[in-house]
Amino acid sequence: MDSIESEASSPRSRRPAWFCRLSDVGVTLFLWGYFTVGFVLFFAPFYLLTFIFASNRPAAYQYLNYLFFKIFFVICRGLAPSHRWRIDPQVEQIRASMVVCNHISYLDSILLISLFPRHTTIAKDRLFRIPVFRQVLALSGYIPSSGGGRYADLLLKSLETIAARLAAGGNIIIFPEGTRSRDGRVGSLHKGAFKIARYCKAPIKVLKVSNTDKLFRPGKFLFNTCTDNTIGLKFIAELTPDYESHTFSMAELMTQVRALLEGHSIDTDHQPE
Repeated sequence: MDSIESEASSPRSRRPAWFCRLSDVGVTLFLWGYFTVGFVLFFAPFYLLTFIFASNRPAAYQYLNYLFFKIFFVICRGLAPSHRWRIDPQVEQIRASMVVCNHISYLDSILLISLFPRHTTIAKDRLFRIPVFRQVLALSGYIPSSGGGRYADLLLKSLETIAARLAAGGNIIIFPEGTRSRDGRVGSLHKGAFKIARYCKAPIKVLKVSNTDKLFRPGKFLFNTCTDNTIGLKFIAELTPDYESHTFSMAELMTQVRALLEGHSIDTDHQPE
């Protein structure tokens, strides 16, 4: 996977420009159709049945979200074959952990959701303002990015159950930069994500995603279907901080995670205590 980064600037394939443009438009419309019409026709009934009958709604909704996005990426792979995918096998084996990843595209979050049937993640506050979608996020046990105002109660409710979900094998998916990088460099990390890790006493698994922004470019509407590209998701390291130690340092932990996301080698045997 070391060669993945070097493929970031791969040119468009040698297909005619008109063909690539037509492909971009057609694939984009199909994928957005899956997100909208496909959700209403094929998934909404299951969400409704889950709401009525499921004894563990968060787990059931998380599984439906996982399945919805897994199918989305199956469609992506089929309709944009010039984009190759390399997912580290270790990634899908992660359980009961805080999963920390860099953020370069809107695809990153749904890619990780498509890999973990049991998961919790932090969602932007604006997503909680969308009717219906707001209910799906809340019932899935997702956490609003802001802990204040109208979302305070929802945040507290999520935190009360998140440790139990971890113990049951679920993961917490975190993008500690809080927003997508526009130039590929790792931005400043927010402390809130690591406070959640300490609160839950969770091990941290650090991942590195690459080149999703070549398939769906930030600020663009159309998917870029004809570029020769390899999308990668690599397992970088596992950290097991001793959160109870009087020498534990949140700042040191964040520095260590940032160094890993930036690609620097560190001694993972000497972790914050």
